[in-house]
Amino acid sequence: MIKTRKATRREILGWSMFDFANQAYTLLIVTVVFGDVYTRLVVGDAPDYRLGNLLWSAALCLSYALVVVAAPLLGAAMDGGRAKKRMLFASYVLTVASTALLYFVGPGHVWLGFILIVVSNAAYSAGESFIASFLPFLGEADELGRISGLGWALGYAGGLVSAGFVLVFLGEVAADNFGRIRWVGPFAAAFFLLAAIPTFLWVREPAVGDRRHFNGELVRIAYRRVATTLRTLPDHPDLRRLFMSILFAMAGVYVIVAFSFIYGAQVIGWSEDTRALMFVVVQITALIGALAFGALQSRLGGRLTYALTLVLWIGAILAIYFVGELTALLNRALALSLREEQVFLFAGLLSGLSLGSSQSVGRALVGMFSPETRAAELFGYWGLTSKLAAIFGIFGVGMLQWAFGLQGAVLFCIVLFAAALLPLAGIDEARGVEAARRASRLDD
Repeated sequence: MIKTRKATRREILGWSMFDFANQAYTLLIVTVVFGDVYTRLVVGDAPDYRLGNLLWSAALCLSYALVVVAAPLLGAAMDGGRAKKRMLFASYVLTVASTALLYFVGPGHVWLGFILIVVSNAAYSAGESFIASFLPFLGEADELGRISGLGWALGYAGGLVSAGFVLVFLGEVAADNFGRIRWVGPFAAAFFLLAAIPTFLWVREPAVGDRRHFNGELVRIAYRRVATTLRTLPDHPDLRRLFMSILFAMAGVYVIVAFSFIYGAQVIGWSEDTRALMFVVVQITALIGALAFGALQSRLGGRLTYALTLVLWIGAILAIYFVGELTALLNRALALSLREEQVFLFAGLLSGLSLGSSQSVGRALVGMFSPETRAAELFGYWGLTSKLAAIFGIFGVGMLQWAFGLQGAVLFCIVLFAAALLPLAGIDEARGVEAARRASRLDD
C-alpha cells in the first residue's frame, strides 16, 4: 500500500475505497445491466431499439448537463467553505437513494426510468469530481500517478465483485427474468452505501478555506473564486491544453461505457456466457491497466503515458468495428472456427486496458497541474469537461446510430481519440507543476 509525505496508508486506502464503491454504479447501471434493461425491456422498441438507445443517450446527456452547470461553482464553494467531505457525502446519499428506486422501473415505465437515471447519474458524476479533488492532498506531483492508479484499480476490483454477484444471483437481462434482474438497482445502491464508509471515516478534510455554513455568503464567495480562476486560466496553459485533450478523450470513453454492452447484445448478438466473460475480461484488464500505467507514469511522465493510452484506445475501436473481418481472417489463417462473439472478447481486453489507464493517468495529470488551494474548483472544471464530453460523445453517437445503426456510429470514437492526441503536443509537464505551486503560494 502506498504511503506518501502528505498522507498515511490508511487515508490513501480510504480515498481509494470510494472508487471501489462507486464502480458498482457505473458498471451495473450505466455500462452493463440497467442500460440493457432500459433499452430492451423498459422501452422495448425491437428489433433495432433505436428509440430506446436515443432515450438512454438523452437521459445520460441531461444528467451530465446538470453537472456541467453546477460543478465549478460547487467546487469553488467546497474550497472556500472547507466543505469537501460534506459535499461528497451529499452526492453519495443522493446517488444511493435514487439508484435503489430503480427497482420500481418496470416495462413501459419509460419516464420514471428516465428521471431516476438523470438524478442518480448526475449525483454520481458530481461525486466523481468531489472525490478527485482530494487527490492533490494525498501526495506530491510525482506520486499522484500511482495513487490515482491504485484508486482506479480498486474501482475495477469493486466492479468485478459487484458484477460477479449480479451474474451469479440475478441472471441475464431477459423479459422472463425481470423479477430478479430488477434488483440490480437496490444491489448497486447497497454496495455503494457500505463500501464507501471507510472514505468518510479515514479521509481528512483538507485545510483549505474557512469552514462555513451553506448560505448566501458562501455562494457569493464561490462566484468570486470562479471569476478569479477564469481570469487566471492564461497562467495555466498546460492545464488548459489538458482539459481540451480530456474533452475529446472522455467523449470517446463515455460512448464505450454507455454502449459497449448494448453493442454486444444488439450488433454481435452474444450469448449470456460471453456477456458474463466480458464482465470479467474488462474488469481485470482495466485493473491491470490502471496499475501498470500508473507505475509507467512515474518513469515516462504523464504526458507521454497519457498519449500511449489514447493510441491504445484507437486500436480497441478498430478491433470492435472490424470484429467480423478479424474473425474471418483468423479462421482462414489458422484453420479455426471462432465465432464473432469470441473475437469480440479481444476487443474487450484492449478496451479494458485503455479504460483503466486513460482515466487514471488523466486524473493524475489534472492533480499535478491544480493548485491545492483551488483543487475542488479545478476538479469541478475537470468534471465539467468530462461531462461536456459525455454529452457531445453520447448524443453524437445516439444520433449517428439513429441514422446509420450502432456499428457504423462507433467509428466516431476513432476521430475523438485522434483529436485528443493533438493538444498534448503543447504540454510542458514541469511548467504545469510549477504554475500550480506558484498559484498556491499566491493564494496563501
